[in-house]
Amino acid sequence: MRITEILSSGKPSLSMEVFPPKSADSYDKIAQAVNKIASLSPSFMSVTYGAGGGTSEFTGEIAYNIQKKYNVTALAHLSCVSSTKAEIGRQLTMLQNYGIENILALRGDILPDTKLESLEYRYAYQLIETIKEHGDFCIGGACYPESHPESENIRKDIEYLKVKVDAGCQFLTTQMFFDNDILYNFMFKVRDAGISVPVIAGIMPLTNAKQVLRITGISGSLLPQRFRRIVDRYGDNPLAMKQAGIAYACEQIIDLYANGINAVHIYTMNAPDVAAKIMENISEIIR
Repeated sequence: MRITEILSSGKPSLSMEVFPPKSADSYDKIAQAVNKIASLSPSFMSVTYGAGGGTSEFTGEIAYNIQKKYNVTALAHLSCVSSTKAEIGRQLTMLQNYGIENILALRGDILPDTKLESLEYRYAYQLIETIKEHGDFCIGGACYPESHPESENIRKDIEYLKVKVDAGCQFLTTQMFFDNDILYNFMFKVRDAGISVPVIAGIMPLTNAKQVLRITGISGSLLPQRFRRIVDRYGDNPLAMKQAGIAYACEQIIDLYANGINAVHIYTMNAPDVAAKIMENISEIIR
């Protein structure tokens, strides 16, 4: 099923992201976690591509298994900044052979020593154009409620987002955020800019203090004072912090649904117990 069909159903959707193993040695362990998450029957599951495409060989295989074994629609990530057009063509053919029809088109991170003039892809919209030429895929993209770190400001960021949508992006998934008002303000600006494609809200359950520092350091996401107090109070108690982090994520999700944001995507970090608890806590809401 195409992601756009799921999003247009009118029902609340809850999807989940998983990541493939970094090497064949850890494949079985990662596959077990992915299978447990798939058994929860989320609306769909996305499978990441890895920095520089480092885990790309496993992305298609795991996405295929999710669809084949659990009848859960799979969304394969594909990043382009470290790839040639020939390499992207091979990846697209592989995904077609696996029966994957949904792709999240990403630029990927540019490494510090990269010579920009040597890149065949510098922007995600160029990848979207290649995907459209290659086959009939349902194409998604990323968006940043707090602005992309490389953008001058949110206005410029939304201008670039419009270029991506005009190139053929059919839905968007947000970077994680921890204050729903940030998303609501972003949605107003996006719609005002003429971007009408569905926007999926990305939620990251922060379940331990180290994770809080690492994730916010990478993403630059604002941590509300309310959540900072949770970390201060429970950060040294792993079980309490995990419970509080899940509860906070569930509060965000419930508020999003209540305010008309019908599509939520959970960054699971391959943690089946966290995914299961969230699903349990909102089961009647999404039924």
